[in-house]
Amino acid sequence: MRVTDSTKGRTGVEENRQIVVRDAFDLRAWRHVMAVDVQEGLGRRPFTLPPKYFYDAQGSRLFEDITRLPEYYQTRTERAILRRAAASLLSSIEPSALVELGAGSAGKTEVLLSEGVRQNALRGYAALDVSPAAVRGAVRRLADLYPTLELVGLVDDFESDGALPFEGERRLVLFLGSTIGNLAPPDAVAFVRSIRRRLGPADGFLVGFDLVKDRSRLVAAYDDSRGVTAAFNRNVLSVLNAHLDADFDPERFEHRALWNESAARIEMHLVARSKQVVRIRSLDMSVELAHGESIRTEFSHKYTRSTATALLERGGFRVVRWETDPEELFAVALARPA
Repeated sequence: MRVTDSTKGRTGVEENRQIVVRDAFDLRAWRHVMAVDVQEGLGRRPFTLPPKYFYDAQGSRLFEDITRLPEYYQTRTERAILRRAAASLLSSIEPSALVELGAGSAGKTEVLLSEGVRQNALRGYAALDVSPAAVRGAVRRLADLYPTLELVGLVDDFESDGALPFEGERRLVLFLGSTIGNLAPPDAVAFVRSIRRRLGPADGFLVGFDLVKDRSRLVAAYDDSRGVTAAFNRNVLSVLNAHLDADFDPERFEHRALWNESAARIEMHLVARSKQVVRIRSLDMSVELAHGESIRTEFSHKYTRSTATALLERGGFRVVRWETDPEELFAVALARPA
């Protein structure tokens, strides 16, 4: 097998099939965007940071740990939905390729890949993620499981508007794990519209939605008893230290998860344990935090069937299947271009 890895400029031979890993991620541009985001988010109160900066290699590992926690129902519930509905979801589109945005380890996707191979219709799979390690690990692991599939790894931000892999094929684009909830409603609509522009009339879009539910269950999913989510949250400060030459001390911040009922979203915050001044040298910037002052690092919007359908319709899609679990904790919506 010829393996092309443009992120390190090397080629090799491995088994008898092809994997292509392409790096479309521009680190210099990403750091520039990070600098702008940090200047805007920490330049005025209340302080905020975008959740996209959680995901360096350590952040990706911590998130995989989160998905296995008993409090974090999302991953296992979504996997169970996919396991039950995979055949009907794929039969509705009959894709020859799956393209996954924010793929991570692609663990849940194996349910769809196995069914696609069983139906003898699937030719390829593409994993897009901002983490090079996650992309390489996912496609190389899947190569052992699915030797008949063409596998593409693309290192990029899922919010980029570049062409999606397998153009000319009938594609099912996957956006699982309720990542759509990390986008503010106007940004979510813009994102869905950008996906619609890049799809053909026969393609499909499969989106995971975390649903509105009891507050205590929601908060527990973002504030686990083992402190893994707290470590994940604080890791964003280490990312800023590494890329912007900041001097955050993550241990001087407490993790806090809150339910914002009026906005139907969970919010994660880092709360200063003491008064402090943080220097961000590459931006020639200082940030003063009072004791108890917080930085909001993430929000995760929760949906109902009606609000999820409205979002997809505003983005240019029509929902053709809605699959959920018996408790209606989570749902996946299959949509086609309107």
